[in-house]
Amino acid sequence: MFLASFNKKQFLIFTTHYQNEHPLFIKKKKKVNVVKKKASPTTHILYSFLKHHKSHSSFLVHKNKSPTMPLSKNVIGAINFVAAVLSVPVIAIGIWLSTQPDNSCVGLLQWPVIILGLLLLAVGLAGFVGGFWRVPCLLLFYLVAMLVLILLLMSLVVFVYVVTLRGHGRPVPGRAYLEYRLEDYSGWLRRRVQRTHKWERIERCLSSTSTCAELNQTYRLAQDFFNARISPLQSGCCKPPTRCGYTFVNPTYWISPIDIGADMDCVRWSNDQTQLCYFCSACKAGLLENLKRDWRRTDVVLVVALVALISVYFMGCCAFRNDKTQELFRKYKQGYTT
Repeated sequence: MFLASFNKKQFLIFTTHYQNEHPLFIKKKKKVNVVKKKASPTTHILYSFLKHHKSHSSFLVHKNKSPTMPLSKNVIGAINFVAAVLSVPVIAIGIWLSTQPDNSCVGLLQWPVIILGLLLLAVGLAGFVGGFWRVPCLLLFYLVAMLVLILLLMSLVVFVYVVTLRGHGRPVPGRAYLEYRLEDYSGWLRRRVQRTHKWERIERCLSSTSTCAELNQTYRLAQDFFNARISPLQSGCCKPPTRCGYTFVNPTYWISPIDIGADMDCVRWSNDQTQLCYFCSACKAGLLENLKRDWRRTDVVLVVALVALISVYFMGCCAFRNDKTQELFRKYKQGYTT
């Protein structure tokens, strides 16, 4: 009833005066001479009231640790851990590329993708340790290294898209499969297969696989083979070009060409099961079409991972900046109160 006679302004003035004068709120760091002021009877009554009603005085300022610091620490650690988890699909798509016969023989993209994924994992774990256990040097390393890796990943995504932009199959009358021309593909990809010493290594690798042998086990009749949707690699390497006019015996054995001069690949064809059309330009084009399809699938996964990494990195930067702001404010507050 006594407090009811105070309006809000008078009550706030009193609480401020109470905090400044009451010994509970005075930090005794050094012994100083304090001039004690004689308190009024009203002040003594309110002192007694607040002592017996501490649960109703939550507006008073007590010095304690900031409750947001553990939350900030956990948030930064969790965000950096998510960045490490996002490296898993990058590593997985690189491993998937290495299991494909065409990519394993060429060996162009899978190792850069795998190495980049492992670096993302290492940097993400470093950021997690630095954020959760509050190691400033690891956090700084994470922010700088992750930015560099994001830029590298972005460059790789753009590069893959550009080199796979060109190239397509050409329909053949009376055939369900397509045939491919080397000149339809980007110059960078063509140079990877046109050099003799590189192609000899790729050819040995391709001929050791069961890519062409599978056709003989699957298609016995000519019409079944003509209606089949075989892969670009099989279309280019396992049979002669249709324009040569060869007669079908089985998918990898053809006789009696009609126009052997229609294309240089007509001359390069051989019924030797270790040769076939592996030295044909059509085989190189079929290989590039296979690479293009696999790389496009890879690029989709990399784009998704890139967008997620950028989002996580942005949230990590915001959390890191917020943590630094809180730490600066805490140091300022400690210096002010002392």
